[in-house]
Amino acid sequence: MTENDAREEERPVQGRGTHGEAGEDHAGREAPREDGAQVGTGIETAGTGVPDAVIPELVIISGMSGAGRSTAAKCLEDLGWFVVDNLPPALIPTMVELGARSQGNVARIAVVVDVRGRRFFDNLRESLADLETRNVTRRIVFLESSDEALVRRFESVRRPHPLQGDGRIVDGIDAERELLRELRGDADLVIDTSSLNVHELRAKMDAQFAGEEEPELRATVMSFGFKYGLPVDADLVVDMRFLPNPHWVPELRPFTGLNEEVSAYVFNQPGAKEFLDRYAELLQLVAAGYRREGKRYVTIAVGCTGGKHRSVATAEKLAARLASQGVETVLVHRDMGRE
Repeated sequence: MTENDAREEERPVQGRGTHGEAGEDHAGREAPREDGAQVGTGIETAGTGVPDAVIPELVIISGMSGAGRSTAAKCLEDLGWFVVDNLPPALIPTMVELGARSQGNVARIAVVVDVRGRRFFDNLRESLADLETRNVTRRIVFLESSDEALVRRFESVRRPHPLQGDGRIVDGIDAERELLRELRGDADLVIDTSSLNVHELRAKMDAQFAGEEEPELRATVMSFGFKYGLPVDADLVVDMRFLPNPHWVPELRPFTGLNEEVSAYVFNQPGAKEFLDRYAELLQLVAAGYRREGKRYVTIAVGCTGGKHRSVATAEKLAARLASQGVETVLVHRDMGRE
């Protein structure tokens, strides 16, 4: 993942951004070793009589090799999380227990789990079930990327894929995708880093985890062009190609949906305002369902032909509408300026 790979422009409606480096190996810190309570509430700290151990919040970072796991982990570390890299899944409950014994000094733990620990990977589901019985709040962040981007990154650093063996890089990527398929389906947040540079990935992580108070639902609204392909991390897709294309209006063609004249042209078309109002109402129903199901993150992809006019104008208004409803929203214009 390099600066030249970036084609996304990301602008948080709420939240802050950070900057850093990607692709570097990240070593976890040693866990604190203090005498204290077992994981769980209502248990007194051994030998001290201190009740109610604080169960740490847990984030599990996983995903494709080369997709930016180290960058995501470093971002959480910068935000004050206790980060452990390549921890065998069977030891995750022990790590949480040690955090609980710290009497609140380790309140947030991030664990990087990847195929380097593949001998222990089968234990992950058992560990997650164990955490659920202990009432541990945990989230899974999955870093995704296209085959083309991953091959380019491995070739640029001249390193083999950890699963390729005697085969090619693409063979290792295919094997890893199959190994991680089930975990990806269980993820609370999927981030596609194919066209992100390190700063944009850190901005995404920062927008999701930097807030002092966790919102009920966090949304990413992304404009895109259908001719460049659907975003792989989209939960909902909106097609704005039912409206006339400002591209065919000579005086509007050079501008984008950020321009007031373009936005006015788009939303003066029959059905445009009504569509925005009704879709916003629909999202309220969907958001309520997501909350009931414990889903905290949603990516709404708004598309038009090139990702320059209609999708950008609509994404702007939709993101503003969600923010006004109390949904923490990140706004991304993936393909604007790409042509």
